[in-house]
Amino acid sequence: MAELIVALDHTEAAAAVACLDALPDGAAVKVGSVLMTAAGPGFVRGLTAAGHPVFLDLKWHDIPNTVAGAIRSAAELGLDMVTVHALGGRAMLEAAVEAAGDAVRVVAVTVLTSHDLASFEAVLGRPVDDLRLEVSRLAGMAVGAGVHGLVCSAAELPVVAPIAAGRRVVVPGIRRPGDAPGDQQRTATPAEAVRGGATHLVVGRPITAAADPGAAWQAFRDLLEG
Repeated sequence: MAELIVALDHTEAAAAVACLDALPDGAAVKVGSVLMTAAGPGFVRGLTAAGHPVFLDLKWHDIPNTVAGAIRSAAELGLDMVTVHALGGRAMLEAAVEAAGDAVRVVAVTVLTSHDLASFEAVLGRPVDDLRLEVSRLAGMAVGAGVHGLVCSAAELPVVAPIAAGRRVVVPGIRRPGDAPGDQQRTATPAEAVRGGATHLVVGRPITAAADPGAAWQAFRDLLEG
């Protein structure tokens, strides 16, 4: 069964802790740049010490030496998984994997789920016929560099899952039918993502902004188990 990861996209530690208190012990969580900046590595150490598998989603995209150093430091926090940008290039990806060793899994982001065709064309400065072709190109490069998995939207699963070849496939933008998409342009239900080959599903606001985060978490688990 795919693993459910709760995105703690809070602006302060206290709000994240209040959400965690409503979730089951040992629930897997994602810490992004907002919470990491606000709460710091000590907060993350507390999460791992409490038994939460932590996905540190900082999407490193820098020169190879800098990314390698960041991953070596992150590995000391007891993390399960970290992100890098495939757009950083093969040398950066290889440095990230080497620095991670056996301590932490490195997954590469292909195209952010907030992008549509027009906005990604603006980023690249050239026409893009199909986002899936760009995702496939970046995914292939990342797998060739040895990453442990890929991050993509559910829309790109048909091209990413075969490339991943047994590696982790992390899909954000997961929503139940009727959930608001927020700023995610390419969303999917848990069932759609799992059928497509997702191994890890990231859910944020439908759980963290719910009146009862624990009940919302359980609703997503029930959908996965069903």
